[in-house]
Order: sequence, then C-alpha cells, then structure tokens
Amino acid sequence: MVTLLAAPAQPLTDAGHTQLIVAALLGIAAVVVLIAWGKVHPFLSLILGAAVLGVVAGVAPDKIVTSFSGGVGSTVGGVGLLIALGAMIGGLLAESGGADSLVERVVSRVSGTALPWAMAGVAALIGLPLFFEVGVVLLVPIVLLVSRRTDVPLMKIGIPALAGLSVLHGLVPPHPGPLVAIDALGANLGQTLALGLLVAIPTVIVAGPVFGNFIARYVPATAPEALLPTRRPLTPAGRRGPAATPGRGPVDADGDLVAEDDLINPGTGRPGEIIDEAATERVRARRVPALWAAVVTVLLPVVLMLLRAIGELTLDEGTGGRKALDIVGTPIVALLAGVIFAMIFLGYRTGFSRSQVSGFLGGSLPPIAGIILIVAAGGGFKQVLVDAGVGNLVADAAKDANLSPLLLGWLVAVGIRVATGSATVATITAAGIVAPLAATLDQPGVALLALAIGCGSLFFSHVNDAGFWLVKEYFGLTVGQTIKSWSVMETIISVVGFLGVLLLNLIL
Repeated sequence: MVTLLAAPAQPLTDAGHTQLIVAALLGIAAVVVLIAWGKVHPFLSLILGAAVLGVVAGVAPDKIVTSFSGGVGSTVGGVGLLIALGAMIGGLLAESGGADSLVERVVSRVSGTALPWAMAGVAALIGLPLFFEVGVVLLVPIVLLVSRRTDVPLMKIGIPALAGLSVLHGLVPPHPGPLVAIDALGANLGQTLALGLLVAIPTVIVAGPVFGNFIARYVPATAPEALLPTRRPLTPAGRRGPAATPGRGPVDADGDLVAEDDLINPGTGRPGEIIDEAATERVRARRVPALWAAVVTVLLPVVLMLLRAIGELTLDEGTGGRKALDIVGTPIVALLAGVIFAMIFLGYRTGFSRSQVSGFLGGSLPPIAGIILIVAAGGGFKQVLVDAGVGNLVADAAKDANLSPLLLGWLVAVGIRVATGSATVATITAAGIVAPLAATLDQPGVALLALAIGCGSLFFSHVNDAGFWLVKEYFGLTVGQTIKSWSVMETIISVVGFLGVLLLNLIL
C-alpha cells in the first residue's frame, strides 16, 4: 500500500504556535460550517478548508496547491484501488443474489429468540466487503420480511443487523475509513484487521442483540408496506401482469413495473421489435448461487490478508513461504482474488453471460466515485495540516499534557463526526492530527490508534448524517425514534469499541 506523504524536513511556513493553532481551527471550522450549514459537498468543503488553513498559516499559495495535490495523489494510490475492488465484490454479491442466499439460509434455520444474534452475525459477515449503504439496501428488505413472518419486533432484529454493518464499516478494512487511517498512520493492515475483528465481536454483541432487545420495548416499529420486497411474475406468454402499485418497484415510461426480463433483455426499444424470448428463458433458468460461494467470496480476501499477517509473525523474512504470503496477502491482490472468484462462482457459474458480469462490475463503480473523491480531498487536507507543521504542534502539546494518543485520536474523531456527520472526514482529519504521534508507538500501538480513530468516527450519528435518514426512511421511524435507536446504537459502538481498544492496549 502506498503511504501518504510524510511531513517535510522543514514546515512550509515559519508561523508561530498561536498562528498555527488558529489556522488549524479555522480550517477545520470551515469544513464543518460548509458541510453542516452551507450544505456544500464534502469534496469541495475539504478543498476550501485546506485553502483556509494554508492561507491563515502563511503558506505560499503555490505550496498549498502542491501540498494538497500530493496528498490527494498518494491517498488515491493507496486507497482508491481497494475501494473499487471492494465495491466490485459487493456488486456481484448483490446482483447474483449471493447475499440474499446467505441471509435467507441463516434466518431459516434459527428460532425466534436466536434471530437477533443470527442477523448480527450475517450482517457482520456480509459487511466485510460491502459499504454500509449497500449492506442496508441488501439486508433491510430481508429484515422487514423476517419481522413480518415471525412477529418478532422490528427493532429487535433491525438493530443487530445495523450494528453488524456499522461496526465492520468503521473498524475493519477494506472499508474506506479504516484504510485511510491505516494509510495515514503507517499501520500494518494485517494487524489492524486482526485487532479490529477482536474489537468488533464484543462491540457487535453489545450494540446489536443486547441493545436491540432493550430498545424494542421503547421504539415500536412496523415494517413499511411500500418497502416489503415484491416481484411481479410474468404470464406464460411472457407478458407483464397487472400494473404495479406505487412504491412497489421501478417503472418504465408506460408506468409498467420493470421486470427482470426488461433489465436483462431490453431489446432495441423500437415499437413492434421482436423480443428475444430465448434470452428471457435463460434469465428464468439462472441458478441462485450456492451458499458456500457467497461465503468464500466474502471471506477469501480477509483470509489471505490474515495469512500474510501470520506469516510475518512466524516465518523468517526472505523464505519462499514468506514471499508467497506477502504477495497473496497484499490487499490489492487479496481483493482481486475475491473479485475473480466472485466473477466465476457468482457470475458465470450461475448463468450470467460475460457481458452481464462485466456490466455488474462496471455498475458498481459509479456509486463509489463520490467516496473516492471525498477520501482523496481529505488526504489533501490532511497533508496541508502536516506540511504546515500543525501535526507536530499538536503532537508536542499532547506530549506535554500527558494525553494518550489513543484518547486524543478518539476525541478528535468524535468532535468532527458530531459536527460534520461524516465518518470519513472525521477519520481523515483525526489521523492527520495524530499522525506524528504514531512514530512514538510500536506497530500494535499504531494499529490500535487507527482503531481508536475509527471508533470515534462512529459516535452519535444524527440529522447531519446521510445514514441517519437512510435508517429512518427504511424502518419507517420518526426523527425521535431514530435518535433513540440508531443514534444511541452508534454511540454504544463508539464507546464500547474504544474500551475494547484500551483493553487491548493494556494487554499488548
């Protein structure tokens, strides 16, 4: 993985401590105000915030541009490829039905009392390669159906599912937040992955089934009818059935529900053109992927990266086995292996054509363009912070105050998360501020610092977070109910996860 640019031998400005502190505060405040009040996209907000920081700190304009551009380029090189490959795996899981197969198989074999635990486990498993929003879109329809069929309160199984997705999204690579922190701090990815999983397990249990069982008594929620998954069958002649009701699915220009044959076999679009019925029959004959294929797709990249971490601890450097594990466990190679496996066993082997698999892979990339741009701009903002000397200034102040780097990273991430609603911005900014302190820590300590920042970035999601509204609408909640359930759950994840990090710090 490419490491973000280090601080220059000499800061880009000779400003005093007070001026640097003011510059950092105004730069961060500019990002917060632009996002929270001005409703400016985080990508632009981070660019403008970096400009404010550099100008107030007295950095020459050309050096601001050079510093910011360098941070953007190194961040994209280190993180962008991994985000794209992870999105491709998620896209194939979604389009093939592999994620649905995994979820349905588990929930069909457990009793009502065990459903919250099963949903938490499934969410954590499929949350490894999926972005939080994608996981919500995949899991929530299943959660709604399970709640309806089993009469289990919606919050009792919904909260565990959300907790599993959120914890993995914030603490475990290859998600963007953990990757950014690992890249900025120079942490070992394998160690961070292993320690992140150790922290994630008790955190999911407390914030998921335990809290879900409690909050279900105070937040009565029922599955919204319009969001229950429905499929309109085709008639034997291949014609569409009755018109769909509003909210039941996508419709075409004539108001008809867009069925599966429309998406796979759209024809030429010219009136009277014959539809290829053979293609439609091939769509109907497509097989649901085997459960083992979905599980292996999710776990293969993780296993390969963990094997590399084990090899680093047990094998001598330079041996053939160590070299092989170093290659296959490289994040890009591990995720690429997952993509290739998914293409074969979730794509071609289940009846999709080569062009359809290619379409699924290509269709998974546009939704992450914004994420990559935000991450890149955040890397540029962080680099201006470092190059101006702000990071070293904060590090010196933290040393004088005897403030733990883990606590400092968590607190900074908490403040920015609550102010901006962006876990990514919180992670990037906190990592940039505490990056100089990482040099004083051993390698497990650096990995724990990355996890502490990840925990802080999940603290108390509220109305300035898109995830807040996503959960509110999917579960049919009021704002107050969403705060009682979702916002409190996120806070529990942040606090319990950070306590887990502190405990590991005492042991390691």
